[in-house]
Amino acid sequence: METAVVRADSYENYLLVEGDEDKHVFSQLLQHYQVFEKFKLKHENFEIKSHNGIENLLSLRTLRNYLVVDESRRYGIIIDADEDIAARWKQIKSICEAIGYHNVPSDPSPDGTFLSEEGLAVVSIWLMPNNRTSGMMEDFIGWLVPRDDLLWPMAGDIVQKVIERDQRFRKSYISKACIHTWLAWQKDPGTSLGMSINKHYVDASASHAQQFITWIRKLFELEAV
Repeated sequence: METAVVRADSYENYLLVEGDEDKHVFSQLLQHYQVFEKFKLKHENFEIKSHNGIENLLSLRTLRNYLVVDESRRYGIIIDADEDIAARWKQIKSICEAIGYHNVPSDPSPDGTFLSEEGLAVVSIWLMPNNRTSGMMEDFIGWLVPRDDLLWPMAGDIVQKVIERDQRFRKSYISKACIHTWLAWQKDPGTSLGMSINKHYVDASASHAQQFITWIRKLFELEAV
């Protein structure tokens, strides 16, 4: 008789993310929305898996190992669009087609791109920040800063002055510099991105977060309890 203990290989639902910081952010966001208290999974098991960098996640070998399974498993892949969303999508499209997914669209869907194929897992890709523009998770968190926050535009001004004086980070990291500058001025300076949700420094009820949660609910077939 098999034990009732849930084994690591028994998970049916996964979010695949670039690193531990991403894992923390999405864990806090799901907790904020009480996703697993208010909704139930079609398949009970769920895990967020980090990969120590986009290179480790976005590879044919890694994704093939995940996705070449039966259709009962569902995967959400969250990666930064970075500097060129078109180039990033071309890379993803090539990998998905090599795995065996047909009809991969030429452009990502604004609501998250869903792929299904007989003999393969159901998978959906979310390009941070919003499937439409180049950028990263820090842009997404920046959009959750309350619009009436007086320090947010000041953070942008400070970062711009630093760029003019001695820019030591690449252009694509401006949003990263802005959000961490702003977080340095909060009640607990240096708060992480994930804890900025937990501590309500950012507004996790903003429309961008709601759109993301809608994607999560659709992907994992979440039903109201």
